[in-house]
Amino acid sequence: MIIVSTDGSCLHNPGGAIGWAWVNHAGGSASGGAPSGTNQIAELRAVLAAIEAHPGSEPLSVESDSIYAIKCASEWLPNWRRNGWRTSSGGPVRNLDLIRRIDQALTERPGPVRFRWIRGHVGDFFNEQADALAGAAAREARAAAAGTTDPSAEPVTGR
Repeated sequence: MIIVSTDGSCLHNPGGAIGWAWVNHAGGSASGGAPSGTNQIAELRAVLAAIEAHPGSEPLSVESDSIYAIKCASEWLPNWRRNGWRTSSGGPVRNLDLIRRIDQALTERPGPVRFRWIRGHVGDFFNEQADALAGAAAREARAAAAGTTDPSAEPVTGR
């Protein structure tokens, strides 16, 4: 079984730079970022990236400290698909593009995928690694959007 921890980060939620990451417990990791988003989008991007990066038939376990991301990918997604991508109250599914991409990745992956919630920020080694990578990716995305090369720099205001 492949075990992967994921995490997302958003600087100044909503609308700040976001970062996402996954860390394979056996080795390997990846991260990415974007200039704007939300915590939920970052968490979903991390889950999607983890599934896409592990396409084989070996069982995959995705661990996340985001209850939202776990429930989207495992519990709510099948019902939303059956309901024409509407929530149980009839409203539109938020972050639908990402949800559909997760659905497609799960459908195309020959091996089973399970999702597991873990408590964040309590010293879990792999969760902490994913958190650090996601935060760094968000800071890099913020710096790139501001036109700086220093990821720790504060965003330029007044534009």
